[in-house]
Parts: sequence; C-alpha cells; structure tokens
Amino acid sequence: MLVIVAPGQGAQTSGFLTPWLEDPLFAARLEWLSTVAGLDLVHYGTVADDETIRDTAIAQPLLVGAGLVAALDLFPHPSDAFGMVGAVAGHSVGELTAAAGAGVISAEQAMVLVRERGRAMADAAAVTPTGMSAVLGGDRDEVLAAIAKHGLTPANDNGPGQIVAAGTLAQLAAFADDAPAKARIMPLKVAGAFHTSHMEPAVARLERLSRSVSVHDPRTPVISNRDGQIVHAGREVLSRIVGQIARPVRWDLCLETLSDLGVTGVLEMPPAGTLTGIIKRQLKGVETFALKTPDQLDAARAFCQKHGERSLIETSPTWRMVVSPAKGTFHLADAARGQELIEAGATIGDVASLRDRIQVPSQHGGQVVEWLVEDGDLVSPGQPLLRLHPEGVH
Repeated sequence: MLVIVAPGQGAQTSGFLTPWLEDPLFAARLEWLSTVAGLDLVHYGTVADDETIRDTAIAQPLLVGAGLVAALDLFPHPSDAFGMVGAVAGHSVGELTAAAGAGVISAEQAMVLVRERGRAMADAAAVTPTGMSAVLGGDRDEVLAAIAKHGLTPANDNGPGQIVAAGTLAQLAAFADDAPAKARIMPLKVAGAFHTSHMEPAVARLERLSRSVSVHDPRTPVISNRDGQIVHAGREVLSRIVGQIARPVRWDLCLETLSDLGVTGVLEMPPAGTLTGIIKRQLKGVETFALKTPDQLDAARAFCQKHGERSLIETSPTWRMVVSPAKGTFHLADAARGQELIEAGATIGDVASLRDRIQVPSQHGGQVVEWLVEDGDLVSPGQPLLRLHPEGVH
C-alpha cells in the first residue's frame, strides 16, 4: 500500500524550489497559485532567506503551493493517483495539501484557506509572547507529566522521543529549568504556540471562511491529525483541519494508522525529509521516498508503481460508501439493523479499538445497497462497511 504525506511548517529551506522552477510548466502553475494566494511564491521559494520564509504568513502558503504543484508533476493525470494511492496525510498545515490532493477541496480553495490560516495564526501569535520547544528523549510519561506541570501543551506528538511543548515564553523557560530526566529541550524558531489554545482566534476566523467552501468527499482516505482516524466525509475533513489549528497534532496516532493499514511505502512531497525521517525510525520495514528535487521524479513514479494499489473506497456516481475510521471490532447499531433507508447523520454502529469506541455516522442518507461487514467483524482503517444509494440519485 502506498501513502502520500505532506510536511508542515519548519520543513522549508531557502531556495528549495529553485531546481523545480527550471520546468516552465511547474513555474507557470506556481505563478497561478501565487496569484490566488496574493504572494510571490516563486520569489519566496528561490531567493528569500531562511528568516524571511520562517514567517508564518509566508511559510504556510509556500509549503502548500509547493506540494500541490509537485503532486501534479508526479501524477500529471490526477486520476492515476486516485487509483494508486491508498491514503494521504499531512502534518499540520500539510493537511491542506493532503485534502486538496484527495479531491476534498480545489487547489485554489486550499491556497485561499492557507493564506488566511497563516495570517490568522500570525495575528494570534502576536497577542501574547509564546513559543515552542522540542523535547528529545526521556521517558514519555515523565515528559508529558512535566509538560502538564508547567501549564504547557504537547502541541506535536511525533512518537517516542519526539514531543513538542508549547505555551508562553515564561512557561517554556520554567520548563527548561526543570527538564525531565534524560530529555534534551531545544527551543524552536517559530512565531508562537501553534496547536494550542493560544490559536483559538485563528480557528474562529477560519471557521467563518470555511462555511462558504464547497467540499467533496475524498477520492482517497484521509488520515486525520486529530486522532489518526480515517475520515471519508469532505465536510468533516475540512472541519477537522480548521479545528486542528488550536489542537495538538497527534502524528503518533497517524503512524499507528499507517501500521494498521499495512502500508508498505510512504512518499513525502517536497520539501521532503522530515516525515520520512520519523517514519523510518518508527515504522521498521516500511520503505520511504523523500521527493526533494525534480530529477527524482522518474524514481518516485517507479516507487509509486511498486507500492500502489487501487483504493478501497473508490466511488462511482451512483452509490456512496461508509467506511471504518479505525482498526477494531465493528458493532452494528440496533437502530440501523434491518433498515432499508439510512438518514444522513444516523449512527450505523461503532468500532471498538484498543483506545476507545468510535461512533460511525453515515454522512449521507440513502437506500441500503449492501452491508459489507457483519456485527462483530474485525475491521481495518478505511475499510468499507456499508454501500448506500444516495437519495435523489437515479
């Protein structure tokens, strides 16, 4: 199984787009997204220095724009990707790249949203002096306890030995003076405490904008930063991306889902390296490909061919799927048992995982075509559970 991942803020480096812009088609597409975003992404991706592109309002559109245009170079015919990619995921702002790649929103919608996301997060960060520090090593439980003790938030949980604490500069200073045993604390050069309650004003701004964004259900399963669950309703994908601005990134749970899916190959979009580095350490035996420069495209396509397989949730115009959000045991809801018609929003059952029981709603109403699982069956993330014929479709 092939999974495509998109990196988050901090992955960008000065000049990383220079080799890509030698391709006139890539340059033209990036110029178009620059126009949509109202930022000169060509300039910021080639000649701007590291300090300039560290600015949240610049870094976020630059990352999403680069990922989207590179994806079109990798898959010149997007339908090829839909038939090959098993799932997509993005780290933080990379979720917008993933959502657009999965067909939830258009590239233009993604650029408008990321422009406003970057601006809103920069504005929220300016209210109170805040920051983030990476905590490397140490006992996980002790690290989390120390973070909580100082009123901080574990804003990025990237797996064992890689947690990022965020909060006010005073809280971070006290935390550094009282570091957990065997842990090294490294302050990060970021503008604020992202993915914490300090970003709530940005959430409110994006929520208002997102109401007018038209969405589609993803053509490829989307793995959510919130809890590692598979999401297959376009409106929920967007809602989760907006809410994630002020919620911790649980990349550790995304890694668990990758393992549950049986992924064999993970390709990271440019600027690549951060996520594939984590995956190499955490998911032994999974092949990775960090796509950094265009001279790797042929090798990247071969990698995709090697690991790609048709998506389990490929849809047709005449029916819809309800899929499992996680690995576990499916329990059919009594209210759904024997029903010929399922209403939109109705709960069809739940999936009992090792962590919790997750309700499974039907995002669309329709006639039951067939149940693809039975009560008590073991299911995997993204596995189709129910096929519906949407109401009003003939």
